Amino acid sequence: MKRFQKGFTAALILIFLAGLMACATPAGRSAGSVIDDGTITSKVKTKLLADDRLSGIAISVDTFKGEVTLSGGANTAEQKQLATEIAQSVKGVRGVNNVIILKK
Repeated sequence: MKRFQKGFTAALILIFLAGLMACATPAGRSAGSVIDDGTITSKVKTKLLADDRLSGIAISVDTFKGEVTLSGGANTAEQKQLATEIAQSVKGVRGVNNVIILKK
């Protein structure tokens, strides 16, 4: 009987640990990757807000595995391009997907 209890307990622990591991890495990402993406997003947002040429427009920034996505609206094509260049200048950015639309 004790042998069964030990085996059952060990099986429960393994199932529990497997569940924890699945929760710890959403979408196949490590904790470090999530933190890095958050840092990149913050740096890109800070640089976008600091540039006077982009004042008055709202740009959203998302980062996944170093790939930055910019969305929102810009008044000119130059502002849209500038946002891409600013995002590309941030260390750790692997690529930029700019889906900013031009306001009419």
